[in-house]
Amino acid sequence: MPQTRRTLLKLFTTGAVVVAAGHRPTVGRDTEGGARVIPVPEPRIARFEELAYGMFVHWGVFSLMGQCVWAMHPGRFPLEDYKRQVPRFTAKEFNPRAWAATARRSGMRYMTLTARQHDGFSLYDTRGLSDYDAVHVGPGRDLVAEFVEGCRAEGIEPFLYHTTYDWYQPSFTQDFDAYLEYLHKSIEVLCTYYGKLGGFWFDGNWSKRDADWKEDRLYSIIRRLQPEAVIINNTGVDAPGALGHPEVDCVTFEQSHPTRMDRQGAAKYVAAEMCESMNSHWGITPNDYNYLSPKGIIEDLCACRGVGANLLLNIGPTPEGRLPAYESAAFERAGGWVDRHAEPIYKGKPTAVRGPGRDFAVQVDDRLFLFVHDILPRPGEHVVTGVAGHGPRVFAGVDRPVRSVRWMDNGEELKFERGDDDMLTVHVTPYPPGVNMVVRVAEVR
Repeated sequence: MPQTRRTLLKLFTTGAVVVAAGHRPTVGRDTEGGARVIPVPEPRIARFEELAYGMFVHWGVFSLMGQCVWAMHPGRFPLEDYKRQVPRFTAKEFNPRAWAATARRSGMRYMTLTARQHDGFSLYDTRGLSDYDAVHVGPGRDLVAEFVEGCRAEGIEPFLYHTTYDWYQPSFTQDFDAYLEYLHKSIEVLCTYYGKLGGFWFDGNWSKRDADWKEDRLYSIIRRLQPEAVIINNTGVDAPGALGHPEVDCVTFEQSHPTRMDRQGAAKYVAAEMCESMNSHWGITPNDYNYLSPKGIIEDLCACRGVGANLLLNIGPTPEGRLPAYESAAFERAGGWVDRHAEPIYKGKPTAVRGPGRDFAVQVDDRLFLFVHDILPRPGEHVVTGVAGHGPRVFAGVDRPVRSVRWMDNGEELKFERGDDDMLTVHVTPYPPGVNMVVRVAEVR
């Protein structure tokens, strides 16, 4: 173990240091005069952060309706009419290994599938808890079992989304304790019969903010049966980044760029994840043309990794189970960028280095990686305002000697100067003809 790592480990165990977001450990004090430490992440959380980028899959009976996942919201689509559509959900083109292969080529390392959405239909065998599942009606198959097998075949970590807000079960509104019993037994089934899972992504507690959801019991089931699973419980669009139950391992930023976590003095190291959709809702509809481009994907991923958060990017398969062509192509096109910058994307940690505009830096071991936005192809071809184009970019907070700065994409060495204290000025060169990386990354040694 290198001396610096041994020193950090010793300081961690003695409780005498805060590992700051820059390059050097610094000591902090709380209001009582004690050390304010950043807790060491538990192994499952550290592993989750290095997964970095995942595919969210919203797929189920709602995919038939052309109205997004909220088609069956009470008062919108009558339950009996909705149930009559279920036999049409055959999943005849469902090929989860092909899904996982697309994720892998896109640079994604995990996939999160809607095992049960708010419409209450389960894609797995509920083993007697209900007959409203994919084994007993519709496909006649256990789609979650196929999903986890397909993920594992391609080296992708399987995660399962599971609603806590259920429009199908009458007990949700009539006997909440009975509903929670059903919910908890459902999670016990998933923990028991599908092998090792990467984690659980819960969604719906925001529907009854004042209710007792008995989270202690729910999470104890997971800790007992799937001790290495990451637990996430979505706090919704109105409470991005909100901390919840102590067993939750990751906070959520639904459709909003994450902010940096303040972990000093925290009881537990908690990760962060942004969930975003390729279109303007969760699922697939015939009349939505508002889609992210590869450029937008790259920019969202960078916005997440700059503050140490994961990106979970959603796709809505067709009712038959095929990944749509445009989204698949956009994922894989952006995946070429991810592949070129794999080390800082997966292993980079946030730093205290501050760049102009959206520019930032991450650290891998003793190296910095500068993420530079808004570079122009060649001088004089565009009129822009703000931080853009080529020329000097000043980064503050660089607290160590610098030997070299070079672009990762072509190895070009960049001129740089050190200013007073911790300032580093890098002379950004324009893109060569036919090149635009959207966000260009320079390695600093």
